[in-house]
Amino acid sequence: MLYEKGDLWMSFSNKYNHIENDPSYKGLNVNKGVESLPSVNPDASRFLKRKRSKLTVEQYVEGILKGDVTILSRAVTMVESNKAEHQEIAQKIIEACLPHAGNSIRIGITGVPGAGKSTFIEALGLHIINGGRKLAVLAIDPSSERSMGSILGDKTRMEKLSAEKNAYIRPSPSAGSLGGVARKTRETIILCEAAGFDTIFIETVGVGQSETAVHSMVDFFLLLMLAGAGDELQGIKRGIMEMADAIAINKADGQNIDKAKMAQAEYRNALHLFPPSRSGWSPKVEIISSLYNKGVAEIWDMIMEYMDLTKGNGFFAANRREQAKYWMYETINEHLKNNFYQHPGIKEELAAYEQKVLNDQISSFMAARDLLNKYFDKL
Repeated sequence: MLYEKGDLWMSFSNKYNHIENDPSYKGLNVNKGVESLPSVNPDASRFLKRKRSKLTVEQYVEGILKGDVTILSRAVTMVESNKAEHQEIAQKIIEACLPHAGNSIRIGITGVPGAGKSTFIEALGLHIINGGRKLAVLAIDPSSERSMGSILGDKTRMEKLSAEKNAYIRPSPSAGSLGGVARKTRETIILCEAAGFDTIFIETVGVGQSETAVHSMVDFFLLLMLAGAGDELQGIKRGIMEMADAIAINKADGQNIDKAKMAQAEYRNALHLFPPSRSGWSPKVEIISSLYNKGVAEIWDMIMEYMDLTKGNGFFAANRREQAKYWMYETINEHLKNNFYQHPGIKEELAAYEQKVLNDQISSFMAARDLLNKYFDKL
């Protein structure tokens, strides 16, 4: 039987899905085909990055004061940006938020690589959030030399903490400029405090210059150590230990407990050799296990004890005033440096002088002096 008419073909096609499935065709069975998919995903628009509307300074400030973390994140991005127009907006936001800031406990946390800083921060963070506090974690991350983005990725390393509604985690890629990141971290503290976060953790990448910068913006400085880390780090340890208000020896669990107790005694003896601190506080050494949540609550109790002491004897307020003065001079130095390199006249001269130095036509010091003289002449 042949079906030559289009309408007859369609009637069979609709009834049997395919004409060969008609009972008159013996021994044939054709399955229903799959509809061809569109060449463009109809849901693709959902995945496209939507252009966000620009906010005014007033809208930024209003959102921050309401505790809107999305707007807070956008404001922090403005603070971290190197664009002049973004910096202008950021400074206005900070100025408006300043009267609402300052009502937090700022805690610096550092330690040798592998000391378990992220695990400790998550354990301590969950403890204080359960106690009714709001926590912001600001981490100075090392940067990828290729992409200039954060390497460590704190949100992925603090999975439970990042899921808490009263926690805010913000890594800041250093991009090779620690001083700039330190200043921007201090400005981010102001925004977080204005957003209602009453506890601020500032985590550093490890040992190095970042500790000095962080120490100058926190109320309490905690050093995480490991038992049996070796004597090769003693020179680094000494410089940081002089700044530490407390030392916590982490990973004190399993077979490592005896080593941790031995390290605790050694560090206590070492701390006695340092001159007394201006705060009137005697630094303590505790052993903890962040993984098993042992000793973490005691660290927070110790921090509260320190706060009561320093607020009572006036050191807390005096230290914050000293820090504000320090950052005034740091900001002046950074702005002078940026203005020098961004000056149109200097930009033109810089490459020529650089080539002269490379060709041994002029010394580095003479080139620097000439460029500075030209800069001040052009002002």
